[in-house]
Amino acid sequence: MNYEQKGVTILLVEQNVRQALVLADRAYVLETGRMVLEGDGQELLSNDYVKKAYLGL
Repeated sequence: MNYEQKGVTILLVEQNVRQALVLADRAYVLETGRMVLEGDGQELLSNDYVKKAYLGL
């Protein structure tokens, strides 16, 4: 079954940022209950803020 064709949405809340962004088509970064960033997973993996604050790079 191709989930994209079926229109299935999955909400994933995960502490492993790298793994979550690798899997995500779309991602949102929340800090103290507020959305501070959004984009596709690969875009956020290459974001300097995400690298520094969440990936320790």
